[in-house]
Amino acid sequence: MLKYVNTDIVFQEIPDEVTLAVNLSGCPCKCPGCHSKYLWADSGSVLDEATVERLIDSQKGEVTCLSLMGGDAQPQEVDRMAAWLRKHRPHLRIAWWSGRSFLSPLVNTANFDYIKLGPYLPHLGPLKSERTNQRLYKVVGGRLSDITSVFWRKQAATVSK
Repeated sequence: MLKYVNTDIVFQEIPDEVTLAVNLSGCPCKCPGCHSKYLWADSGSVLDEATVERLIDSQKGEVTCLSLMGGDAQPQEVDRMAAWLRKHRPHLRIAWWSGRSFLSPLVNTANFDYIKLGPYLPHLGPLKSERTNQRLYKVVGGRLSDITSVFWRKQAATVSK
């Protein structure tokens, strides 16, 4: 069973999307330099289908994407929730931010539009760093297409303004 601690509307995690980020608890990755250590504990409320519906509906149609942030201890549950979302909210894009280096074999990429893989390593930086080990993939035809460089272009455009 997935649990979530909080949610937020975010604009930078998924390019060109207004994303409802759902922060899942019980993270086993415990990355050094993690900015969300409060998500390491098994805490929060159960994230079931009714809760997801309520969270989405509370945004009054303004979100274009829902991102499950974490859930690495239960990839099969993350996948199950994504499959349910795909069926019940076909126009909503679905993302998963995982701290793992590799995609679990329990995950069907067809249930997602975006998947971020990789632990945060302070010496390599976040996605906006060209040295990062983290990767954001757009799922195209069930295959992962690396789009991480879009963060570098956005960073360069911000610096040059």
